[in-house]
Amino acid sequence: MKNTFGTSVCVTLFGESHGAEIGAVLDGMAPGLPVDEESIRRRLAMRRPHGALSTARREQDEFRIVSGVRDGKTTGAPLAVLIPNADTRSADYDAMRALARPSHADYAARCKYHGFEDPRGGGHFSGRLTAPLVALGAIALDALALRGIQVGTHISRLAGIADRPFGDLQSDIEALSDSPFPALDAAAGERMQEQILAARAAGDSVGGVLECAITGMPAGVGEPWFDTVEGVLAHALFAIPAVKGVEFGDGFAIAEGRGSEVNDAWRATPDGVKSKTNHSGGINGGITNGMPIVLRVAVKPTPTIALEQQTVNLETGENATLAARGRHDPCIVHRARAVVDAAVALTLCDLLAGRYGTDWLAGTQA
Repeated sequence: MKNTFGTSVCVTLFGESHGAEIGAVLDGMAPGLPVDEESIRRRLAMRRPHGALSTARREQDEFRIVSGVRDGKTTGAPLAVLIPNADTRSADYDAMRALARPSHADYAARCKYHGFEDPRGGGHFSGRLTAPLVALGAIALDALALRGIQVGTHISRLAGIADRPFGDLQSDIEALSDSPFPALDAAAGERMQEQILAARAAGDSVGGVLECAITGMPAGVGEPWFDTVEGVLAHALFAIPAVKGVEFGDGFAIAEGRGSEVNDAWRATPDGVKSKTNHSGGINGGITNGMPIVLRVAVKPTPTIALEQQTVNLETGENATLAARGRHDPCIVHRARAVVDAAVALTLCDLLAGRYGTDWLAGTQA
C-alpha cells in the first residue's frame, strides 16, 4: 500500500478505524520549528464531530508525540504522532460484513486485498485516519505562519446554499481559524446547518464544496509539467476520503469566458509585480506567481446512510439490500475543512523545501 506522500517533507499514515491506534509520521521537516500542542488540539477540535451535525462516535483524540520533538521544538528526526481509538463499536458492522456499502471502498478493497483487509468502520480507508493528518498539519500551518504564509478554508456551497466568496483574505482567514462552522456569512451557515439536520432526519446525507485560500506564498515555487503546484496539491487533496473534484482559480468556469475576460493583466506596484485579477488562482505554468492561491474541493455526500440501498453480498455473490447500521455523519464537509487545511499546509512545506531547502521554514538555511 502507498501510504506516504511528499518528496522533501514526507507524511506517512497508518492504522485502521477500529484498531488500537492510528498515527502518522512526518519526515524531513526542518529542525528547530516550534511544536505547540495546544495548536494541535485546536485543529483536531475543528475536525472532531459535534452535536447532531455529525456522527455520534466521540473520540477525544488524545494524541501522543513519541519522536521528533524535544523541548517543544522539532529535532529534524522523523516526528511520529499516535492517537488511540477509544469509542469503537465493531459489533455494529458484523451484520454488514459481507455487504458492499454503495460508494464505499468495500468492494474495491476486497478485489485488491482478497478479504484480508479490516472492514470495521472502513478500516484503513476510513476518514478516521485524517485525525493524525490534521495533527501534523497543525505543525505545518504554524511553520508556514512564521514565514508569513496563511491558509484558510470555508464552505463555498452546501446542499444548494452558497456562502459569500472570500473578501479581505487576511481577515477572513483569521475569522475562520476561530469558527466552529466554517461559513463566512453567518446566515448562510445557519441555512447550511438546517439542511444537514434535514438530511439526518430523512436518513440521508449531503455534500458540498470547500474553498481554500493561501496568502503569502512567494513567486517561483513549483516545477513545470509533472510536479506543478496544481498537480502536487491535487495529489494530496484527492487522498482525502470523499473528495471527488479539485479546481484552481476560476476552475471549469474559466472555460466559459474569452481570453480578454479571464486573462490576468500584470501591473507594477510598490509591492512588486501583481495581477489586477486572479482568475488563474495564483499559479501560471504550474509555478506560483505571488498572488493568493485559491482552490476548491468537491466533497461527496457521506455514502453511509440509513435508507435502504441495493448492493451485493460478497460472500454469496447474490444481490442484496442494505440499510446501514452504526454511526455516521449526515455531512462531513464542515469537518473536512480542517483536513483540507492540513493537506494543503503539508504540501506547501514540501514544495517550499524542494525550492529553498529543508531549513528555509525555520529561517536557518545557510
